[in-house]
Amino acid sequence: MAGVERGFQHDTDVLVRLIDSQLAILRTRCRGAELVLAEQLAAALRDLVVATTRASAVDRARVRAGVHRFVLREGRNGRRGGRPLSADQRMVNEIALHLHRPDLVVTDAPAAPVDQGLLHTV
Repeated sequence: MAGVERGFQHDTDVLVRLIDSQLAILRTRCRGAELVLAEQLAAALRDLVVATTRASAVDRARVRAGVHRFVLREGRNGRRGGRPLSADQRMVNEIALHLHRPDLVVTDAPAAPVDQGLLHTV
């Protein structure tokens, strides 16, 4: 039986598509700071996928596991109430630091700007 040989680029493309698909779902469910965090996590994961395209198998596996964790958000049996995005933030940050990429660490989402007009009406 002949195996199908796929290149690194194919694996990278598949992971990026998974991230983008999950982000599209999160865009319909999240608002405000949670949506900003989801966007930041997706961007960091995309960069990690691309950065490890030709890295060691161990590093690629670590990033691949991170992508799958980000994508599999739902609770058991598809019920709502899965992990909070902050748990994925810790995971992405651990991977980024392990791969010596502190530039990809996701910090807390910036607070929404305060409407100064509301402060003066009180």
